[in-house]
Amino acid sequence: MIIKNFIVFEGIDGAGTSTQIKKLSEHFESEKVFVTAEPTSGETGKFLRRLLKGDFVVNEKTASYLFAADRCEHIFGKDGVISQTENGKTVLSDRYFFSSLAYQSVSCGKELPELLNSPFPLPEILFYFKINPEISLSRVESRGESKEIYEKIDFQKKTAELYEKVINEYRGEKGRGMKIIEIDAAKSIEEISDFIWNCVKNR
Repeated sequence: MIIKNFIVFEGIDGAGTSTQIKKLSEHFESEKVFVTAEPTSGETGKFLRRLLKGDFVVNEKTASYLFAADRCEHIFGKDGVISQTENGKTVLSDRYFFSSLAYQSVSCGKELPELLNSPFPLPEILFYFKINPEISLSRVESRGESKEIYEKIDFQKKTAELYEKVINEYRGEKGRGMKIIEIDAAKSIEEISDFIWNCVKNR
């Protein structure tokens, strides 16, 4: 199943997805767009954000279940993605289950993340931000904020490799008609935003 008017941005930390979602949303009338992210702003999402900050530690398999639970509410819950699109809005999401297939697979293998995320519908468009992990992590460090638990160069390199494999798997039959658009995330903010808008505006 593909959710029409559901657009997802994916990439490793520092790839620029958050910046580009904000810029894309500015092209829409406010009542016609819904901007969201994973982890969500719900209670499970708040718990996950504390986990990512390193406030506490859970088993990586537990983390996979938590991300999937947050995602289930994100998609199917009250005021979730499906509800928003049914109300005529275009939904822009910073991350979706492709993140779990990359990030969680690094630490607990791919079998559990694939199982937990197999029931979720696909977006209409997936923008995949491709970037050298060393460049993206330098962007993260330049923010001057405390780094999250996954924001380490070795982990990001492994995650980038897995992202490539995941995205390639969905380019074929597994993607069931989802449109995948690769972004050179090393380009300037304006170059990327113009490119994305040109991809979206006439759909």
